Amino acid sequence: MSRTIRGGQWLNLKTKFLSLDKFLTVFLQNHVGTLTRVASPAIIAALVPLSVSAAPSEREFLWAGDPEGGAPFVEADPAQPDKVVGFDVEIADLIARGLGRKAGFINVTFTSIDQSIERGDAEIGLSGIEDTPARRDTMAPTVPYYQFREVLSVRDADASRFRALADLRGRRVGTLGGTIAYEILLRAERDFGIQAVSYDDDVHPYSDLVIGRLDAVLLDNVLAERRRRTLPGFTIQPQSVAVGHYVGVLAARNAPLRDAIDEILRGAMQDGSLESIFRKWGVWNDDQPALYARVLAGEPVPPVIGLDATAGAAMLSGWEATRRYLPSLVRASLITIVLSCLSMGLAVVLGVAIASGRVYGSRLTRALLTGYVEIMRGTPILLQLFVLYYGIAAAIRLPAFAAALLGLALNYAAYESEIYRGALEAVPTGQLEAARILGLSERQVLMLVRGPQAFRLALAPMTNDFVALLKDSSLVSVLTVLELTKQTQIFATNIGSWVIPGLLCAMLYLAMSLPLAALARRLERHWKRATA
Repeated sequence: MSRTIRGGQWLNLKTKFLSLDKFLTVFLQNHVGTLTRVASPAIIAALVPLSVSAAPSEREFLWAGDPEGGAPFVEADPAQPDKVVGFDVEIADLIARGLGRKAGFINVTFTSIDQSIERGDAEIGLSGIEDTPARRDTMAPTVPYYQFREVLSVRDADASRFRALADLRGRRVGTLGGTIAYEILLRAERDFGIQAVSYDDDVHPYSDLVIGRLDAVLLDNVLAERRRRTLPGFTIQPQSVAVGHYVGVLAARNAPLRDAIDEILRGAMQDGSLESIFRKWGVWNDDQPALYARVLAGEPVPPVIGLDATAGAAMLSGWEATRRYLPSLVRASLITIVLSCLSMGLAVVLGVAIASGRVYGSRLTRALLTGYVEIMRGTPILLQLFVLYYGIAAAIRLPAFAAALLGLALNYAAYESEIYRGALEAVPTGQLEAARILGLSERQVLMLVRGPQAFRLALAPMTNDFVALLKDSSLVSVLTVLELTKQTQIFATNIGSWVIPGLLCAMLYLAMSLPLAALARRLERHWKRATA
């Protein structure tokens, strides 16, 4: 005799199942800490999607990394550029399999990975990310899965005299900004009188070292050894400056997921999976077994060894951090305003010359100047800066500030010339003809009649361009110029938050741009009265 479920019974049964599902989810969320201590990694991996209210297991496990100069962590596959490879790629796949999901990659700039994880763009950041006090205070980092050493690299000819940071007084030492190495260099500035130079990538410091723009580079041994295989000319000193660890970073709210990932990583340490990955990429060494023994034994592992990390900005209150970093932000803003003023001054001179040539020049002159304007307006300013600083370095080795000044001026000269050309052509033809009838030469017509009126018409858009140049000056950080935005980014990375640094940066930019706007309005009123 068969039995059937009526509509009302089915609805009641469905409601009970939904209630049970909701109860189980809440239970796991409230008791995940206990479960991670008593359950096996396999059980935790199976239950964690429920504990973080995840979708079904087929949902991608999204992770963030930066493939730009990211070898051997994350890099574009030479055979398939749309695919990423590296040991962190394989670790992400290992974690995803442990969670019963499929890994999905999101390309995020290295310095923005923490902020991207906090926003929820991805669930974990993996790209050679260092374990720091700031990340421990503000995020949910995983257990350390790799131990690295901060090592000093110098040119082969200097290997015998530059063995430590103390030997580099008055010398330029480069590294990747927002890292432990950069914090070490900032302290070495105070202690040994070196000059710390911040880069946005880990490739150009070594190329600049070889050609003589730097005297040394301080970075992870993984990066130094990888770069030495392809770029001869420098020596890695054997003595370690400090010891750090790579971790994955998750948002603090995802601590239950972090606990599950920790168990997966511990299991991979025990069964040799991590060792196999690191051996495949040629980065396994004798430092790792000792690290794994401490992690598996549950011993605390300090984020940095050989550096007093407790003195970092992450341990300071908002007011104390502001007081410590505000002087450096003010100094960086002075660099910004000086660079912007000099660049704008040169851009105005060049712009006037280009506009005059296009209005009064021969057909060939007009064609050449039009080509220049279209090239400069049609290509990104960032590309132009790279070409000036790195692209022509073999022939002309421009200092960073000079390359930044020239790059901004050449780019903005093209825009300024269009403003001036339009203003010159806006002066009524009748006035020009009248001036010529009175016997004025073309130069006198330009200087006494056309030029002053064109300047009045161009004043407002010129002011707008200057304000825009103030903000575009932030791009010169790619040339190692430590301007306001770059210093703000370093501040934010060190304290693990963009709130206070962002507000201070905005206030300083306003302090620079508002007086300029007020001066421009005053000049406009003066010119209007003079021509009324």
